[in-house]
Amino acid sequence: MTASLPHDEAQRLGALYDLDVLDTPQEKEFDDIVALASAVCGVPMSLVSLVDADRQWFKARLGIDEAETSRDVSFCAHAILGRDLMVVPDAARDPRFADNPYVTGERGRIRFYAGAPLVTTDGHALGTLCVVDEQPRSLSYEQLQALRALSRQVTSQLELRRYATALADTTARLQELERRKDDLAALVGGELRAPLGLLKGYLDGLAHTGTHDLDAAADLGRAAAAHCRGLEDLLEHLLSLAQTGPAPEGLRMREVDLTRLTRRAVEAVRPIAATKQIWILNQAGGPQLPIIADPVRLEQVLMHLLFAAVKYTPPGGRVRVGNDIESGPAVHLDDLDLGDGTHPDLFPHLYYGAISAAADVPQSDRGLVVAKRILDAHHATVALSDRPGDGTSLHVVFPSAEPVAVA
Repeated sequence: MTASLPHDEAQRLGALYDLDVLDTPQEKEFDDIVALASAVCGVPMSLVSLVDADRQWFKARLGIDEAETSRDVSFCAHAILGRDLMVVPDAARDPRFADNPYVTGERGRIRFYAGAPLVTTDGHALGTLCVVDEQPRSLSYEQLQALRALSRQVTSQLELRRYATALADTTARLQELERRKDDLAALVGGELRAPLGLLKGYLDGLAHTGTHDLDAAADLGRAAAAHCRGLEDLLEHLLSLAQTGPAPEGLRMREVDLTRLTRRAVEAVRPIAATKQIWILNQAGGPQLPIIADPVRLEQVLMHLLFAAVKYTPPGGRVRVGNDIESGPAVHLDDLDLGDGTHPDLFPHLYYGAISAAADVPQSDRGLVVAKRILDAHHATVALSDRPGDGTSLHVVFPSAEPVAVA
């Protein structure tokens, strides 16, 4: 049974194409997510599947060789019709999929499917994070929660990269405007001020002598003709500035509570941590800490930092998260040493991603590089330390924002 089209199909495809992710190379961050989803759910196959107009394309895949399939036979095309998990315990007994060639054995042997839609912050389902098995099965509540949480990580990764690109474009545009402003200032202050002064002098003289002074009129005509080119250059510069167009979509800054954002990020990642028996000690409580930020993007950044801690912490580890006031409102993330003395392996990943932002370092987490760029746009200061016996500590400090007075 072919899936019907979502009611927002045109807008959904527009959002997918805006991400500019289709047909890009595989990336470690997404490969790590499908590997974790497969391990958490105990299945041999997992995919990050993006549903295009007539195909589903896999940004990451485990246990499957194909890079894409037709949308007509896609399980994920059905899953994106909803906003929560679609679970198919036995595809051979489901009328939507019983005659699917990937179920009948013509092209594969899918019996179990669970897909969590990748829903953008604007509400469009781009595809799914899905797990697949050749045997009928079911998932526990904890596994379903972890799959939902991992799907949110995929969406956050995709959206953060788009906004990081938009920020880079905005920065380039501002630099170009600054250059043009300098050119315009030089043109007006240097090349045109003197000629305009001469023209003003000729006009003042003509006003005093009357229109019958042919010599003054001739001088004025020659001066105007000589400096028309400069005036045309000025107009060209002004038109060029007007035609640069609006800035790319960037961050939507407003006053938000850093404490609340931190708590939300912790709760979003907690189901993933539970699957690795990692304890997240949430100390993100206490008074409000007002900052100026984009709440959606900053929460996604905090989620990614926490996800990195969970990903690179051995099973049984402990991650402590909290807020306090340093030189400004701050988030601190401590990846503590294990009870047996094992030291966490988080430091190099955070260093090359969130501190040095070295995208060209082999095996660096590109998502952390993007997170650092978003934090820079928030004028946040990032500090990282690593001490045997204590673990790895990451502190992110934001400029303070005065609370808005309520009339």
